[in-house]
Amino acid sequence: MSSKENAAIGQLLGLLESRYAIRVLWALRDGHAQTFRLLQDSVGGITPNTLNTRIKELREAGLVSHGSDGYLVTPSGLDLLKRMNELPAFASKWVASQARKKTVP
Repeated sequence: MSSKENAAIGQLLGLLESRYAIRVLWALRDGHAQTFRLLQDSVGGITPNTLNTRIKELREAGLVSHGSDGYLVTPSGLDLLKRMNELPAFASKWVASQARKKTVP
């Protein structure tokens, strides 16, 4: 991987590592607009200040937009989420393997 690719990945991961950033994107993955309050409920446990900050960062990054009906993922955000589609299957396998580790003496 080139240093330019590493820098790009570092930038993206820096954004996504921010608390609740991935959860905000994930909550919008179905493509339906959500109001601030609905998005806050969808993410769960996020304070209004933190949600405002994440939305601002994700909007500046071009991953989320705000329309007349609420917040939506942009085409770029949808592309990222499409690439993360394997996450639920991986998460299920991973949780099961973690459970097996705990039961093995």
